[in-house]
Amino acid sequence: MKLIAAILITMFLSACNPTNSFDTAENDNQVPVEVLYVIDGDTIRILYDGRETTVRYLLVDTPEINHPSYGEQPLGKEATEENRRLLESGDVSIEFDAGDRFDDYSRLLAYVYVDGESVQEQLLETGHARVAYVFPPNTRYLDEYKEAEQLAEEQRIGVWQFDNYATDRGFDSDAISEIESGNTVTETGDCDIKGNINRSGDRIYHMPGSHSYGQTNPEEWFCSEQEARDNGFRSAGQ
Repeated sequence: MKLIAAILITMFLSACNPTNSFDTAENDNQVPVEVLYVIDGDTIRILYDGRETTVRYLLVDTPEINHPSYGEQPLGKEATEENRRLLESGDVSIEFDAGDRFDDYSRLLAYVYVDGESVQEQLLETGHARVAYVFPPNTRYLDEYKEAEQLAEEQRIGVWQFDNYATDRGFDSDAISEIESGNTVTETGDCDIKGNINRSGDRIYHMPGSHSYGQTNPEEWFCSEQEARDNGFRSAGQ
């Protein structure tokens, strides 16, 4: 009777926690998956091992779009859209690390790829994410991610265009509110070319529709590329 009772208890616990019953033990390489939908910049819903599950990206963090405490944070929508754009551009696969496969919310922890290219690294390179939630031994690509993050920070793009917005504790919306309250730069007429000066002093202009246009905070507006060049700015593509 004790043996039967133990079996029944085990079956009951397994039924109550179906998410963690995925077979992930042997999946050390990239595993093809189907993306069902994008939740935000660092979380997606996929079809894996025959069932739906939520994936939380390892080692990165993006601004929230619907957090119970923070609400919608600046650049959260941009990060979500960039994540969606990347995922829709090719075949998606995931890779596990050596540590825990699930977080405290029963979300699958993984590195995500599109056609073999790291989504996390691309989000970091474009300033849509910061390196975060570093819990050894899930640190396989930490060095590469930090290098990608540093490039974006040096260019002052995305979350790095605002001083003190991206912090070790998360994203501080108040930092942007303070900047915008004192910002007198306005867009007028058809002068919609953004001129930005990064931390290194490089003067770069961004055209409407360009990759980084949405997340660029302009110091100046220009009506033509020639006007921007005359004022010492170069194209973002150069």
